[in-house]
Amino acid sequence: MDYFHLNASREELLNMSSLGLAHLGDGVFELMVRAWLCLHGKVKVKDLHRATVGYVAAPAQAAAMERLLPLLTDEEADVYRRGRNTAPHSVPRAATRAQYQSATGLEALFGWLYLQGRTDRLNELFDHIMNPQ
Repeated sequence: MDYFHLNASREELLNMSSLGLAHLGDGVFELMVRAWLCLHGKVKVKDLHRATVGYVAAPAQAAAMERLLPLLTDEEADVYRRGRNTAPHSVPRAATRAQYQSATGLEALFGWLYLQGRTDRLNELFDHIMNPQ
């Protein structure tokens, strides 16, 4: 199986938990941030981790999601809401509950898109986060 070029069926996606999608989407989003930072050469190697955390922390992801909401299709918005409405077991100290839930929704959306092999859409949304117009 090629785990970089997936094409999960709608039925498979609907049977996955929101937290499972968010778990995968967290990794997808962080990988994209790391690649963006390296390609843009904006930080020194010793600062890469700190810069990455600045983008992947719940407050930053929640702010990014606010910018993405108007761009989402109805189906994408449903996936986001499903992820956001999942009750968290705990919330990081640096985030509010609302921020954490919004970040979980963003991660679920990125996981969902990744599992469908929709890399063009992932790149479009990610570009909007990193280069707001």
